[in-house]
Amino acid sequence: MTEDALVIFTPSGKRGRFAKGTPVLTAARQLGVDLDSVCGGRGICSKCQVSPGYGSFPKHGVTVADDALSEWNAVEARYDEKRGLKEGRRLGCQATIQGDVVIDVPRESQVHKQVVRKAATARSITMDPATRLFYVEVREPDMHEPSGDLQRLAEALKAEWGIEALDAPLDVLTRLQPALREGKWAVTVAVWKDHHAPRHVLIDVWPGYFEGRLYGLAIDLGSTTVAAHLCDLRNGEVVSSAGVMNPQIRFGEDLMSRVSYAMMNPGGDKEMTAAIRAAMGELAAELAADADIPARQIVEAVVVCNPVMHHLLLGIDPVELGQAPFALATSDAVHGMAAEIGLTTINPAAKSYILPCIAGHVGADCAAVALSEEPYKSEDLVLICDVGTNAEILLGDKTRVLACSSPTGPAFEGAQISSGQRAAPGAIERVEIDPATKEPRFKVIGSDLWSDEPGFDATVATTGVTGICGSGIIEAVAEMRIAGLVDPSGLIGSAEATGTQRCVPEGRTHAYVLYDGTAEGGPRISVTQGDIRAIQLAKSALYAGARLLMDALEVDKVDRVVLAGAFGAHISPKHAMVLGMIPDCALDRVTSAGNAAGTGARIALCDLSARGRIEEEVHRIHKVETAIEPRFQEHFVAANAIPHATAPFPELGQVVTLPDVSFNVGDGEGGGRRRRRRG
Repeated sequence: MTEDALVIFTPSGKRGRFAKGTPVLTAARQLGVDLDSVCGGRGICSKCQVSPGYGSFPKHGVTVADDALSEWNAVEARYDEKRGLKEGRRLGCQATIQGDVVIDVPRESQVHKQVVRKAATARSITMDPATRLFYVEVREPDMHEPSGDLQRLAEALKAEWGIEALDAPLDVLTRLQPALREGKWAVTVAVWKDHHAPRHVLIDVWPGYFEGRLYGLAIDLGSTTVAAHLCDLRNGEVVSSAGVMNPQIRFGEDLMSRVSYAMMNPGGDKEMTAAIRAAMGELAAELAADADIPARQIVEAVVVCNPVMHHLLLGIDPVELGQAPFALATSDAVHGMAAEIGLTTINPAAKSYILPCIAGHVGADCAAVALSEEPYKSEDLVLICDVGTNAEILLGDKTRVLACSSPTGPAFEGAQISSGQRAAPGAIERVEIDPATKEPRFKVIGSDLWSDEPGFDATVATTGVTGICGSGIIEAVAEMRIAGLVDPSGLIGSAEATGTQRCVPEGRTHAYVLYDGTAEGGPRISVTQGDIRAIQLAKSALYAGARLLMDALEVDKVDRVVLAGAFGAHISPKHAMVLGMIPDCALDRVTSAGNAAGTGARIALCDLSARGRIEEEVHRIHKVETAIEPRFQEHFVAANAIPHATAPFPELGQVVTLPDVSFNVGDGEGGGRRRRRRG
């Protein structure tokens, strides 16, 4: 009997085995993968387009052969001829599974579009953008005083605006003469200023007085999600925001998996570079269309990202970042042409700026958080945690700032969770469990009502309850600990031990059923023992990183904690503390900074002087390398308990009393029938 093929869908991470010859669309539907189709699989609507990945995928434990899917068929050929398929795309209803395969579901093929959890945070920003508009009247050409139009434009800009050293790209130069003559020697020009030298570059030119505005992109390029904000460069207003899953997820969910992919697959780094550049270009075009502005008026982009994403975006092989001493190709800020990093859908002469990196595993995103939150100006000791697939942590005050990066993994983003999904309408995002009845209630994205409130079913009738996102799984695990459904070791009790039939057997362990929609054809959403372990690993890495920084400063307590990123904006301080994600601190001193990395990108976009400031500050931030610190493992193991094996958490104890339960051994059906290994 021929063994069924393993099929892994990204970005959801859902996997299963299917008989060879099974259509990709059928496999997706059986696994509950978010893949659209409205034509009944006849190859007409094209909504089920997928991107198969080939080669070695160490993270998934699979190697995909070139013949993993059936050959291109007549239906796909006809569709490609009439409407066009992007290179590498297949129709999920036509392509059939022939071998182990990794299949990416592009954003436009997903039914439930992603919600931008990294939303722009309201912020007062000094406006001094690098690119500005200037109206000038240029001297007409004179046979007796021969000079070029560009030279006379430069002369006018110097006389009227004090602008010196003007360069012009060829594309802009070709449009200068027609614009001058159409405007009767008056033009409006967009000019970019270099903050390092008295150098200016002509970005665009319009005849006469141009009444439009200039816009810029602030892009937070994360391992799992890419968030972009379109900003008005006159007042800093965010006119549109959008987010997408990082398409590189199909090459590996975490950074080291992507480095491994590049190592094991010749040209793998170029594949990942092409994927992220294409995604950024599409995102920019989407923002321009959403704001109803000509893409030509987007004249600048600022990007923040971790070091691996930084290198892949720039087309640099990240292999050196996968091994000690974790050497960066460059730690300085990088500025160049936006088109060079995939932003070909905006002004052709647009400029790009990538903030400096701090060290091999602490990147431009951490620098952006520092620019936004300014720990180097703080009077008290502040711990800043920017949590995603990789956590960037800053600790310090005005005397000294330390930084580290900790590999939390994608669990906080809803990945590697049994019922996990990205933040989209229908995803559970808030959870409460009654400690007495053990009954849950929850909120889903797209509804303001709790699940036990009248009218809830009507508000979710369109989307349904589809899964649980990162904020939801974090609150669920914390609430299970508060309600006595999970013991300090992270073990889920049985129905007999916990007093609720929602705790059901699952193999040798148990799971807690949060929602059961199977009677109506929906999913059963539960928190499994594997989910608890994934959250424990993630939160232990975060806590251990913070604790290492505290060791370096020889302190046992911080004055305040700032939670940044999508996580920080959507998780209550109480739940974070119950899990032991962060060191003990008074809950009223734990605040959210929203998407601090994105805010830092916006500051650098809108305020030219901020670029110089952060380029100086990163040299003063001391990097602690978690990969070689001997105490990291010690802190990691102790932090595996919920909230912690040894730290007392007195501030948390004033707010929450955690039940003293144990489901390890000796409690009959409740004990999970296995002895927990001590370590």
